[in-house]
Amino acid sequence: MDRQSVFSTHVYDATFAQGEDTNLQVQAQLEAFILDFRLDNVFVYRDQLRENALLQKYYCDVNIGDLIKFNEEIAHRLVNEPADIIPLFEAALKKCTHRIVFPHQVKVDLPDHQLLLHSSAEDVSIRNLDSLTISRLVRVPGIVIGASVMSSKATELQLQCRNCNHQQHLRVSGGFSGATLPRVCGRARVPNDPTPKCPMDPYFVLHEKSRFVDQQVIKLQEAPDQVPVGELPRHVLISADRYLTNRVVPGSRCTVMGIFSIYQSKGSKNSTASAVAIRTPYLRAVGIQTDIDQTAKGASIFSEEEEQEFLELSRRPDLYNIMTDCIAPSIYGNRDIKKAILCLLMGGSKKILPDGMKLRGDINVLLLGDPGTAKSQLLKFAETVAPIAIYTSGKGSSAAGLTASVQRDATTREFYLEGGAMVLADGGVVCIDEFDKMRDEDRVAIHEAMEQQTISIAKAGITTILNARTSVLAAANPIFGRYDESKTPGENIDFQTTILSRFDMIFIVKDDHDRAKDEKMAKHVMGIHQGGRGVEEQTESEIPVEKMRRYISYCKTRCAPRLSREASDKLSSHFVSIRKQVHASELEANTRSSIPITVRQLEAIIRITESLAKLSLSPVATEQHVDEAIRLFLCSTMDAVNQGSASSGSRELNEEVNRVEAELKRRLPIGWSTSLASLRREMVEGKGYSEQALNRALMILQRRDTIMFRNQGAQVYRNGA
Repeated sequence: MDRQSVFSTHVYDATFAQGEDTNLQVQAQLEAFILDFRLDNVFVYRDQLRENALLQKYYCDVNIGDLIKFNEEIAHRLVNEPADIIPLFEAALKKCTHRIVFPHQVKVDLPDHQLLLHSSAEDVSIRNLDSLTISRLVRVPGIVIGASVMSSKATELQLQCRNCNHQQHLRVSGGFSGATLPRVCGRARVPNDPTPKCPMDPYFVLHEKSRFVDQQVIKLQEAPDQVPVGELPRHVLISADRYLTNRVVPGSRCTVMGIFSIYQSKGSKNSTASAVAIRTPYLRAVGIQTDIDQTAKGASIFSEEEEQEFLELSRRPDLYNIMTDCIAPSIYGNRDIKKAILCLLMGGSKKILPDGMKLRGDINVLLLGDPGTAKSQLLKFAETVAPIAIYTSGKGSSAAGLTASVQRDATTREFYLEGGAMVLADGGVVCIDEFDKMRDEDRVAIHEAMEQQTISIAKAGITTILNARTSVLAAANPIFGRYDESKTPGENIDFQTTILSRFDMIFIVKDDHDRAKDEKMAKHVMGIHQGGRGVEEQTESEIPVEKMRRYISYCKTRCAPRLSREASDKLSSHFVSIRKQVHASELEANTRSSIPITVRQLEAIIRITESLAKLSLSPVATEQHVDEAIRLFLCSTMDAVNQGSASSGSRELNEEVNRVEAELKRRLPIGWSTSLASLRREMVEGKGYSEQALNRALMILQRRDTIMFRNQGAQVYRNGA
């Protein structure tokens, strides 16, 4: 009692605990869980710890569902007080590793272990994270839009006093929380010590004796399909450390298990964010599950009953037609376009050649045609069926929005990349509506993404390549709003050959006036508006959209068909004949075709063949698949190439136009002009040419700058060309 210090004595027995369990008891229960929990007579976590420790990876991935089965009370505390329980759990892991791997050694210096958690609990969307969930465990799905570079975060600082060299430890908690150095030297002063007191703020950090862990800041945004209409997607910062760093890249979809925490943001002097009571929320990750993890596990996504159901479905002989009917069942007709969209959703097989070159397996489709032919509705439906899809309209999309933009971090002033639509839809479909309304420089940005499947960026000192393994489904109108029959495809389509050759199938959708067809369509539309069911579409209930989406992702993960010998011979010979035919029609029309037929188109037919084989889960693409692929190609791209020169009437018209052209040049010497009315009288009434041929010839000559119109088009003047 002489020493002037606090005197204490044990009043209760050490085993007596009032109310709640002590930390030691909780830790003992957690150890029991790790060592004793088993599924089907397999000690899951004991084996996992042993395997990881032998690989010198000190972590353990625990399913919260297992902990609930073992001890519901601790599982409940883990969810509600994660900050208290997780350190105990990690200490228990360390102790168990010691017991399992080094049972005979008393003292072993093991590094700290990390606890990773995953569960099948309900997801909480980012916009539902509120003040009630602070410091609880939440499970948040989303898409990664930015990941910072790795940085080192101190967990334990060794401090030294500048004045008297006194050293002390300072522990730092995880996440974004920082630490403040003590302002006064903590040296224990002996009474009557002559040395002067150390000054204020004496400590500095000894880095070589401190302990650090890896840390990465990830920006997670709501998945585009979960954002309510008219809202901006929200995002949240995530702090990932140790084994959770470098797990994800921008564009990957994942579910983050984390502790919802808050930190004091620095902010600028006058901003409200730096107010005393206001804190910024973030997530401290304790588990990250990416979609790739799930596909790697495979069986975890598809149950055995589901696989059995899919296999039975794939063996149906009429599967191709049934699936076609299930694509946008409320839209009448357009069967070939629906088949093409089905092929696009399936995709071909991606190939990596021995020299490292990659050949894409994704199919791109362009729908070009009259307004009111349900192009946008087909795009919208493709967006709902594809496992990953992003819908965008051409007018509102800039090049940066489609590819990637460079942002500057507000706090660190570092540049980082944020992926655009093509990057976020990696492994899925991008639907671009109003493709013709895009500015040319924006359209050029997706050239590389459509063929090489990458996006290269060189902006603000960042040069990098992002993955964009997407299929493009685009819809566009011709130049004049409607497709003009009297003009060639080149005059109707306002795209460069470079972009057209990247589309595997180009459909020209016309709104033909045909009484029988119109009656059927009117009946169908009335049926839909009255009872939600069209006349001919009784297949809607056959395969629901959700099941179809699951079947598509099942086919994509389980099957990569290859061509058989006979099929490849048939394809190559057919391609040669197509080229020959196009060459002949080009010679005849005396112009190059606006829709090119190149080796890309041969690859397109190969991809369509593979996607048809994939639909029925067949490992080899046979001749029947080739026949259907060639038929689809002929009725889409080849039909578009031959448009304008295919019908005999238009060929006769072209010959007549050529004759009128020659006659006009004879009639009008260079530098002369004449009135349009007298020219029309002379040509149509005098020489018997048709009015249509004369108009066409005048338009062609005007486009070539051979003639020009004056006096509001009443006078025709012959230039010197």
